[in-house]
Amino acid sequence: MITSPAFSDKHYALLGLARSGMAALNALVASGAKVTAWDGQPDARARAEGKAEIDDLMEADLARFDAIVVSPGVPLGSNPIAARARDAGLPIIGDVELFAQARASLPPHKVVGITGTNGKSTTTALVDHILKSAGRPSLMAGNIGLPILSRDPLQPNQAGEGVYVLELSSYQIDLTQSLACDIAVLLNITPDHLDRYAGFEAYAASKARLFEMQHGEGEAVIGIGDTPSALIARNLKRPSRRITKIAPGVCMDQSRWPSLQGPHNAQNALAAIAVCEALGVENETIDRALASFRGLPHRLERLGEHDGVSFVNDSKATNPASTAPALAAFDRIRWIVGGLPKDDNLDECAPNFGHVVKAYTIGDAGPVYARQLAQYMEVDESEMLTTAVRRAVRDAEPGDTVLLSPACASFDQFRDFEARGECFREAVSIYAGGANG
Repeated sequence: MITSPAFSDKHYALLGLARSGMAALNALVASGAKVTAWDGQPDARARAEGKAEIDDLMEADLARFDAIVVSPGVPLGSNPIAARARDAGLPIIGDVELFAQARASLPPHKVVGITGTNGKSTTTALVDHILKSAGRPSLMAGNIGLPILSRDPLQPNQAGEGVYVLELSSYQIDLTQSLACDIAVLLNITPDHLDRYAGFEAYAASKARLFEMQHGEGEAVIGIGDTPSALIARNLKRPSRRITKIAPGVCMDQSRWPSLQGPHNAQNALAAIAVCEALGVENETIDRALASFRGLPHRLERLGEHDGVSFVNDSKATNPASTAPALAAFDRIRWIVGGLPKDDNLDECAPNFGHVVKAYTIGDAGPVYARQLAQYMEVDESEMLTTAVRRAVRDAEPGDTVLLSPACASFDQFRDFEARGECFREAVSIYAGGANG
């Protein structure tokens, strides 16, 4: 794990004991800090027994702490702990800020921070893959599901300094004050998570802070395919900073990159190329790594083919903006769509409706989406995911792609998008003979 003498002899309050919270707890205790922790779930509190003092932070005297470490899942705008901390003059930080404070004691390294509404997981994994292909010590962490403090520090090797490649959500950026990325990446900004912000402008401002923390130095890579991102690129202070702008619609030969299909993945690839070039990776190495990249589970994941029909798991597409590029990536789609809606329409997907042969609607959004889509395509109100897969397999013809790209959250029927994707995988195995990859 990552530890630091910067934490020694300090007393931290810790709210939230899921993956990132437990990683922070272990790192702080190993660094010689005292921790008082709380989580609303008894099972989570039990995991911290013996490592931390357990105390309800809504009743504790906050004046005795040096800082409060909050899980990114805690909504600062509505949780009363935020107001209590502000009244006590207590800094509110997250595990990424602890990493930022620990950097001074780590071996020489670089940090790449990647944010955006969509595509950041794929881009993070792609940068990490290219660096590893080049022999560089590389470690991906953050919002991709790997808490940074749980990872072991990187050591430089003959190929160069280690590189920490961090996927950063807006929530993590909100809890960070001093993460000066050597290379900061913004892929795009579209409406999402607006329940956590005063409005879309506040959400966009959260993303922009990744560049503000660079202190005018370091490199910036920004996709300018949407107005908010383009404005951030235009307004960046330029002294000591190189800015690479990724424009939409760039023609690229993606035929040799089986896991990087579609216009959105062209943008992801261009961003990763810019990052790795800035880190000194040779273009031949980058090109080979793009071809060998296998992608991530639940993100346009190719499950295989059966009787000429392809099956693609894009369960991570939890909003219309992230589904739209998936619809652009294939020619004849049998589209499984629906779940717990974040938006009441699919307007962002409309330009690609011509690629859809038939839609199979599921979940809470199913009836509403069925009415909207019926004027553009044939619709089957399947309701359940397994039913949608069975009917899509029944209807499919050679050359079709059965695509799960729900444009919705999963919480109406599933624990999370991973569970939804696994259900799709199992249904494909049952109804399509496993869809050999």
